[in-house]
Amino acid sequence: MKHPGTLPVLAALAAMFACSSPNTQTKMTAEEILGRANELAHKNIIVDGHIDIPYRLRKHPEDISQRTGGHFDYVRAKEGGLDAPFMSIYVPADRENNGAKALADSLIDLVEGLVAKHPNKFALATSPDDIEAQFKQGLISLPMGMENGAPLEGDLANVKYFYDRGIRYITLTHAKDNHICDSSYDTTQTWNGLSPFGEKVVAEMNRVGIIVDVSHITDSAFYDVIRIAKAPVFASHSSCRHFTPGFQRNMPDEIIKTLAEHGGVINVTFGSFFLDQAFQQEDVDSTLFTTVQMVADHIDHVVTVAGIDHVGFGSDFDGVSSVPRGLEDVSGYPNLIAELLRRGYSEDDIAKICYRNNFRVWRAVEAYARGN
Repeated sequence: MKHPGTLPVLAALAAMFACSSPNTQTKMTAEEILGRANELAHKNIIVDGHIDIPYRLRKHPEDISQRTGGHFDYVRAKEGGLDAPFMSIYVPADRENNGAKALADSLIDLVEGLVAKHPNKFALATSPDDIEAQFKQGLISLPMGMENGAPLEGDLANVKYFYDRGIRYITLTHAKDNHICDSSYDTTQTWNGLSPFGEKVVAEMNRVGIIVDVSHITDSAFYDVIRIAKAPVFASHSSCRHFTPGFQRNMPDEIIKTLAEHGGVINVTFGSFFLDQAFQQEDVDSTLFTTVQMVADHIDHVVTVAGIDHVGFGSDFDGVSSVPRGLEDVSGYPNLIAELLRRGYSEDDIAKICYRNNFRVWRAVEAYARGN
């Protein structure tokens, strides 16, 4: 399926944005707001905390240096201003004790291969400094985060091993409890939070300079992490439980507040399932859809609960099957920025959401590691 470029999408959505509630930006026309949003999307670095390209390409190889049928490719990333998509080194829960490390290594190899094949388009990045330098060169940075700690395989030395391979965050678990902690998707409550080994993992991640990712873990595991961690943590791709009562995968207000009090960031997910409780019903109407405004609602809620310094983007593109209108793929970030402008967010606010908040967490983790 062909995807339109950003500017045609912006024009097509202008009428929809014009119907949004009025605020301080109403002196500008809808088209002017969308045009300004496109400028800001390309002026600022845009970091996305979670994009599932490696696993997608493992299952369905294709040339992402060209326009493709998935959510992410080089062409549409450039159209949308996406500069630093965290490549998800995703290891399914069923790989626990079943070749998890080998799978993670193969996906890291795949990302390295993308850069080797397209050095004029992509670059590996292991720090905010790398991303800033590569942004100036017009390259798309590919930092890596490992989704699921199963590849540690019970060996604390593997934390440093994966740091050396370029991993800069680890999501402690995924869809099932593992040997590190409990999963929000599981009901077993194996550890009632972190395992004894998981407590050591959090401390070791701090020591070597890997961000602790609290997406997917249970509330009790989150509080265990906060008790142990000496550096800020973040959620690479989560949204607000306020809009999805009872959905444990999303974060409740108390946890969002605690995350912020410890300097962390929640990167809001774009997947419809996370945004709207209706999508969690088995008999959901196939014509139902979410919108870019709903993503902005989650961002608004985080800002209300925790402040502007504690929110970012974590789309989960290529890891979710349903996405909002206006955010159909990585060309759509300007549409979300336009909605934020309409709601009165300043250009400085938008820079924080696009990258500064995540860079602050990342640099704090680096600084702690240098000092220990």
